[in-house]
Amino acid sequence: MKILITGANGQLGQALQSTLADFELEAHDIDTLDLTDEAAVSAKFADYKPEVVINAAAYTAVDKAEEDSATADLINHLVVATLARNSAINNARLIHVSTDFVFDGQQATPYHPDSDCNPISVYGSTKLDGERAITTHLPNKHLIFRTAWLYSATGNNFVKTMLRLMSERNELGIV
Repeated sequence: MKILITGANGQLGQALQSTLADFELEAHDIDTLDLTDEAAVSAKFADYKPEVVINAAAYTAVDKAEEDSATADLINHLVVATLARNSAINNARLIHVSTDFVFDGQQATPYHPDSDCNPISVYGSTKLDGERAITTHLPNKHLIFRTAWLYSATGNNFVKTMLRLMSERNELGIV
């Protein structure tokens, strides 16, 4: 099985490469495939002909997205639409990692995949727009995973931050 991974240098991208090492992989980050260049993405699909595309690329600076909504929309929505269109054209399955930020957090019971979305931030809105692009362009050949946290041995994440702070301080206050 030929798998194309985007966001190869991030936490998820690195973990996927390690986990999927027994498959035929081509993994890219911005330095080897500019996902904002639609022609380059189309050429990559035509050349590599992936059977599965795993999109681990994302604009994840939640607070910064409020100030830089254009970049957040470009990466979390428009790039995802490009991946979905090219997956449809090339009959590839698209696996996309989204976020719980598509919800407003006000529901008293657990959310379900079909729960009403109501993002309250630019980040959440752009991620939801990306999900909608997938369901529009590739309605029957996609998987969307919504996660609250990612953590691994690489990169910055909540777990590593907490471990570092616990070694530096006697007391922590976490919301």
